Amino acid sequence: MGMSVTIDRAAEQDAEQILKLQYLCYQAEAELAGDYQIDALTQTADDLRAEMRAGLVLVARLGTEIVGSVRGTVDADGTASIGRLIVHPRMQRHGLGGRLLDRIEQRLAAEADTARYRLHSGQRGEGNLRLYRRLGYAPVATEHVSRHLKVITLEKIRVPQGRPGELAASA
Repeated sequence: MGMSVTIDRAAEQDAEQILKLQYLCYQAEAELAGDYQIDALTQTADDLRAEMRAGLVLVARLGTEIVGSVRGTVDADGTASIGRLIVHPRMQRHGLGGRLLDRIEQRLAAEADTARYRLHSGQRGEGNLRLYRRLGYAPVATEHVSRHLKVITLEKIRVPQGRPGELAASA
């Protein structure tokens, strides 16, 4: 391709392109769940813009095309909730998901007093679960959302800077 992927904060004008990518990326999950009314497929541009104002939304760009995105917020107790990690299918399995996750962790920790990172994944998303485990996340809860879908909550404790190599997964 000759271009490198850059990761930066999303701008409000990116909302439409993020939603198109989100719609593409969540089709397989909706099919597995047998439910095409999942939030990721029904979210509006106005809803996404509100998320952008309330939290951190990052995008990965290849030239001018958005090929990945991730969102995060930090609550009052220092829990960073990370969600909607998406990578265009043609860009998957090249490390971009891991780069996006690492970057949002860094940015959330820099902007707020972050004690832990939390994310969710459907039980059928084995590739996603492998990525999260490889990056230090451990399952802490499982919720039966429907007859066909379980959602797994994973967490990772943030180790303060200055102690490299000591990332610890919560038990």
